[in-house]
Amino acid sequence: MEQKPISVFWFRRDLRLKDNAGLYHALKSGLPVLPIFIFDTHILNNLSSAKDRRVQFIHETIVSLKQELNKLGSDLLVLHDTPENAWKKLFGQFQIKHIFANRDYEKYAINRDSLIEKSATKHNASFNVFKDQCIFEGDEIVKDDGTPYTVFTPYSRKWKTCLNDFMVRSYPSENYFFNLYKTEQQSPIPTLQSLGFESTDFLFPSKDIKRKLVVNYANQRDYPAIDGTSHLGIHFRFGTISIREKVKKAATISDIFLNELIWRDFYKMILFHFPKVNEGKSFKEAYDRIEWRNNEIEFQLWCTGKTGYPIVDAGIRQLNETGFMHNRVRMIVASFLTKHLLIDWRWGEAYFAEKLLDYDFSANNGGWQWAAGCGNDAAPYFRIFNPALQTKKFDQQNKYILKWVPELHTPDYPTPIVDHVFARNRCLSVYKKALSTPF
Repeated sequence: MEQKPISVFWFRRDLRLKDNAGLYHALKSGLPVLPIFIFDTHILNNLSSAKDRRVQFIHETIVSLKQELNKLGSDLLVLHDTPENAWKKLFGQFQIKHIFANRDYEKYAINRDSLIEKSATKHNASFNVFKDQCIFEGDEIVKDDGTPYTVFTPYSRKWKTCLNDFMVRSYPSENYFFNLYKTEQQSPIPTLQSLGFESTDFLFPSKDIKRKLVVNYANQRDYPAIDGTSHLGIHFRFGTISIREKVKKAATISDIFLNELIWRDFYKMILFHFPKVNEGKSFKEAYDRIEWRNNEIEFQLWCTGKTGYPIVDAGIRQLNETGFMHNRVRMIVASFLTKHLLIDWRWGEAYFAEKLLDYDFSANNGGWQWAAGCGNDAAPYFRIFNPALQTKKFDQQNKYILKWVPELHTPDYPTPIVDHVFARNRCLSVYKKALSTPF
């Protein structure tokens, strides 16, 4: 064991050196700070594809992060193991006095951190976590009577009244880089292949967006043929950018863009106050009585973009090929699965979790429950998107659709798997029956 006492900063969903809350506090703790990252086998072993681009993105980011630290005379220690085993090795190798990390809000992460905190206590080390993913977390934004908000609009109003310069201040980690653990021995990073994954030639979206996009966001965000959205989701998901920095800029440019950032806090707040959604339950529990059809053949047609509804098929094909789906199209696609086909929203949630580059449990769960009518939505359950009307409104010239469904006007394109009017009436009937059934 190395005898010199140290602190450890554990990178997770915060893969950057600048404006990193946990890293800042670690560097100010007074002890040399050893940065680490763990390729968690609990997570990796559950991924279905060896070409999961999210792992590639993390790997590329870790390589860059390590290079930055090497230039500062430090290093990034990268482990490929379960967190429990990784920390057992670390405690055997170093005299660790403090562990620093940024807080995570998902069920797996909460349980993981609880285990590591117990292990730290056994080794007389402290375990310290900080807010970094959100502007406001937990019960920081509640109603005047102390109860949590369950609808976005009033939550967002309160959120904005509470926003101030303090909440978006930057953490100047760079002022304390001299406290990084100094070493000339550079530890190797596991290759992508040794992790069980393959590299692709995929070009990830930039974390830099132009001011013009944010200025025009309100007018262009709903039109999928226009490149009018930021594509920052993957960077927020893995913390390669600072939420504080983006909120600070958005607050002065576009209220609509700012709202999109507030949604992230809102859904994490829902996880905190309503842990049942972390357990796969509907936010509105009565909706768990719905008798889903769950037709597996129809589900596969939806998954492969062969429903005969062009905008739905375009969205799914875009997702399958790029790991991204335009947000307006996400709503249409999710509504179609849950209400036209009466397939359990959890099936769609799981499919998106497998495919989305920017997959985030709270936002994915919240979006799917919203679409199914069982989530945080003030509107009643009978909101059912009409794909044809949505197309006429947001892709009238079929520019988006034809990019992903080039066979649209040929005999190769399938007929609709269900009639819209029939599906709408069936959905209303099934929902009404479920919600009128007493407990």
